[in-house]
Amino acid sequence: MNETLRVLKERRSIRKYKAEQIKDTELDAILEAGTWAASGKGLQSAVMVVVQDRETLDTLTKANAEIMGAPSTDTFYGAPTAVVVLADGEAANWLQDGSLVMGNLMIAAASIGVGSCWINRAKEYFDMPEGKALLKKWGLPEKYRGVGICVLGYADGPAPKAKPRKEDYIIRP
Repeated sequence: MNETLRVLKERRSIRKYKAEQIKDTELDAILEAGTWAASGKGLQSAVMVVVQDRETLDTLTKANAEIMGAPSTDTFYGAPTAVVVLADGEAANWLQDGSLVMGNLMIAAASIGVGSCWINRAKEYFDMPEGKALLKKWGLPEKYRGVGICVLGYADGPAPKAKPRKEDYIIRP
């Protein structure tokens, strides 16, 4: 089977990570893959913010858990790295652009043996005053909207098994 198709088929969301930080060379390769995501009209409206410091990771995890309604949950599953994907909310395809970046990040990670998981609620968080303050701290204007947070790390245990694909996934009328 073609290597790309194999990675697409075998990638799984990892929900338990080792504390060990991923290598810079791995992170750089994953981030570069994100920069090559397709974007509407080639505008590249998305940006990626790498978060590896514990204080910011804890802030984002706590906020995510509160938005989710489960304040004592580690919604980042112990991952040592998070890539916050934001996009210029004034761009017509901001959500699609950022979503394609997220997909590239996860596929690239899987291709080099790094676990990943898409964490939702970035949109809600970066629309809140606390999220806007973090954008300002990062030097980004308020027009940026949260798309997703891609947590990265080495899996602590085997990847989950894939669920069977539904029968009506593909329709050929």
